[in-house]
Amino acid sequence: MSTTTPTPTQHRRNGGDLVVESLAALGADTVFGLPGQHALGVFDALRRSALRYVGLRVENNAGFAADAYARTTHGVAPLLVSTGPGALMTLAALQEAAAGSAAVLAIGSQVPLAGIGGGRHGYLHELTDQSASFRGVVKSVHTARTASQIPSAVAAAWESALSAPHGPVWLEIPQDVLLAEADVPPVAGLEARPQELPPRPELIAAAADRLTEARRPVILAGGGVVRAGAEAELLALAEQLRAPVATTFGGKGAFPWEHPLSLQSWMEDRYTTAFLEDADTLLVVGSGLGELSSNYHTFRPLGRVVQIEADLGKLESNHAALGIHADARAALAALVKEVGEREAGLTEDGEAPGSGAAGPGSGDAPSPEAAVSDLLARVRDRIAGQQLDLEQQVLASVRDALPDGAVSCWDMTILAYWAWSAFDPRRTNALHSAQGAGGLGYGFPAALGVAVADPARPVLAVSGDGGAMYSIAELATARQYDLPVTWLIVDDGGYGILREYMTDAFGAATATELTRPDFVALAESFGVPALRTTPEQLRTDLAAALAAPGPSVVVLPAHLRMFAPTHLDS
Repeated sequence: MSTTTPTPTQHRRNGGDLVVESLAALGADTVFGLPGQHALGVFDALRRSALRYVGLRVENNAGFAADAYARTTHGVAPLLVSTGPGALMTLAALQEAAAGSAAVLAIGSQVPLAGIGGGRHGYLHELTDQSASFRGVVKSVHTARTASQIPSAVAAAWESALSAPHGPVWLEIPQDVLLAEADVPPVAGLEARPQELPPRPELIAAAADRLTEARRPVILAGGGVVRAGAEAELLALAEQLRAPVATTFGGKGAFPWEHPLSLQSWMEDRYTTAFLEDADTLLVVGSGLGELSSNYHTFRPLGRVVQIEADLGKLESNHAALGIHADARAALAALVKEVGEREAGLTEDGEAPGSGAAGPGSGDAPSPEAAVSDLLARVRDRIAGQQLDLEQQVLASVRDALPDGAVSCWDMTILAYWAWSAFDPRRTNALHSAQGAGGLGYGFPAALGVAVADPARPVLAVSGDGGAMYSIAELATARQYDLPVTWLIVDDGGYGILREYMTDAFGAATATELTRPDFVALAESFGVPALRTTPEQLRTDLAAALAAPGPSVVVLPAHLRMFAPTHLDS
């Protein structure tokens, strides 16, 4: 097979055309990426397709943009990159996509076929086993070694990405396969059938038994609820059971923030931990009860746990439970139906639902709504005693400035840690952050991905000055595509959360202080409007930036602190 690129006047359909035709046939309309020498065949084919290409300046950032696009659309986000360094640069983003169940279909080129499998011909970008770098990160790894394999390989990868639980996949295609003439007709009838994950009926019946018999049922909703689009089913079940609902950081927006049964998201709080522990039946949906969702593994349930989880590896991985391996939406819908039928049966027998001896709020115990109100009051009192007025003022200003329908994307920064616990997203699937894998640099490129998915709404990105430096190059992307993203950079002169952690642990911080640019001048050099604000002026300045068309930057010099941890006292 020749690796010589055809001249523009002698184009023949090739492997690159099969890639873009396959993506289009499966329903893609947008791809993210960054070109490279071995991948030129597929990038050239984009010219002949109807696919919209959004090019970023760094592969990792392209991966973050694809991640947020997939979360926003509940669909697949194709990501096109080149061999070796380009491919490896996506790994941090794909780890975040895996942790957040984002269906990113990463398609990378490979060295020519002769160099695959340890051929060691010394090709540019050659790795002994490139796909091995991805196997511990993504859901599945796929390879196409001939042109005719490409459509089926793309479909298999697409199907894997969208099967519950959603997640990233890796597909690689050698350079000479992408450039080789394709002696097959244009792709038209390609299909992918993502695997559904319904619950087993006997498990739903057993879970309904435990929940309807419970005196103090409580629900913990994780990111699996949001990814599955199961918010309506969660609300219906909570109201049937009169069960208080807490959401994990990844599950923010899964339950209405101001609902009388909403415990909100104060997961790093001893009062919330105790409330969850005291439930006689705790229903955990779409969460593995990992470190952040269990207040750093201090959670010790006293009652029975029912866990609904699509990721088999997370089922009972931290706590014994009645484990239901199922998609959150399918399982919650089945529970709503089962509990509803039991309530109807009680009503026919002359007994009102929830009025029996096992009903929540029976006896001298406070009602579930009163218990929720009391818990939130205790959390507020704990925070109020820590002299954190500035932090609460800044977070409130951001909330007030952000339109109700807008999405926010948060980097790993102190203000984001506050947002995980205290920020009301005001609609579902409206807050995205990197708390799954925890890498820096997510906020701004993720916001670009959201804006590509829904350009009619403004999008907010929030970063610290340290995290912002990972994404500065994407100011050019924001300007090139005129994306309506406002980037709030909280500038405290370093890695603020690490400074705080090290000072608390060792009495002094090391390697946390940073020289940084004039972010306002730097943004303006990209043609992006920017301004420096103050905590007092933040609400007004941020609202104005969000209302203006196109990208913008708002810089807030401020030294924020975290609220005191409670897991260290347990």
